Amino acid sequence: MNEVLLRSLTPSVLGILVRRGADFAAAEDAVQDALVEAVRVWPADPPRDAKGWLVTVAWRKFLDATRADTARRRREDLVDEEPAPGPAPTVDDTLQLYFLCAHPSLTPSSAVALTLRAVGGLTTRQIAQAYLVPEATMAQRISRAKRTVSDVRFDQPGDVATVLRVLYLVFNEGYSGDIDLAAEAIRLTRQLAAAIDHPEVAGLLALMLLHHARRAARTAPDGSLVPLAEQDRGRWDTKSIAEGVEILQAALARDRLGEFQAQAAIAALHADAPTAEETDWVQIVEWYDELARLTDSPVVRLNRAVAVGEADGPRAGLAALAVLDDALPRHAAVAAYLHERDGDLATAARLYAEAAQKAPNLAERAHLTRQAARLNARRSR
Repeated sequence: MNEVLLRSLTPSVLGILVRRGADFAAAEDAVQDALVEAVRVWPADPPRDAKGWLVTVAWRKFLDATRADTARRRREDLVDEEPAPGPAPTVDDTLQLYFLCAHPSLTPSSAVALTLRAVGGLTTRQIAQAYLVPEATMAQRISRAKRTVSDVRFDQPGDVATVLRVLYLVFNEGYSGDIDLAAEAIRLTRQLAAAIDHPEVAGLLALMLLHHARRAARTAPDGSLVPLAEQDRGRWDTKSIAEGVEILQAALARDRLGEFQAQAAIAALHADAPTAEETDWVQIVEWYDELARLTDSPVVRLNRAVAVGEADGPRAGLAALAVLDDALPRHAAVAAYLHERDGDLATAARLYAEAAQKAPNLAERAHLTRQAARLNARRSR
């Protein structure tokens, strides 16, 4: 079963059902039922037209649910409009669907969560991790969003800022998670940049390109993580870096700074350094100051503490870290790194082990465990 194929087809199938008159919540349920059916049927009898098959089955699932719901009997006349099996339209509705999910009746955070779940293909757990909230809290937020939009018409697209936030989170999950969504997020952001002249859209596209350019060097042949300072910079995609820098420079020249432009500027400084030792950490700290001013994000301040530790020494970094909540994700990992740089190997080893227990994925857990073991081995010599 090709899980990537199913995930790539889901937004378009969902969009087709919504355009044919299904309300969003019912359409999403029907598509999910069709995906379950595909997992059951396709291994033994794969369809020639995967998208057409999903559209047909999802539409039938929707009609079945409509008939069973006595409160919605007025929709029974849609039975005669059931489409015949066959090739489905090739129109790409994904970006439009992102805007429709960012409905004005939803708060921005609820719109982002709903879109990530229904269109982006992320699990509730993954979305909760991105928002730093418990999974149960995020499940309730998504359920409320579904109820809110269940009886509204999707003819009022949401704002660009909400769509950008969704694309950013989808890219981040694809870049660091178990499901590869990064390329799809870049594709959609390119579409958005071509349609909308907005410096933050350009900033997000530049940020994605600059991060994606380093992807080949992020893991070793055995799948283990390679920290930025240890990456083989010869494996970075210089074409993507050049494109990202060019897009960023044009956006910054418009003097309408936003958080994605600031993040892209930090990524560009990393990409511009021939070696890790030549990184302009002083300027990176300045950009983190701008980013903190724009977002007031604790995660930004956590990353800033690392940059301060590189620019002004590990004790300065630890001082910047001390004012932050130690419950923040990766707080222990940052503290471990700064303590190691300061020569306190015992504390660093303990914190690496603690960080490993809290790691959001297996690759990061394995990396932090190896760091703890490395320091313990050094101490025992």
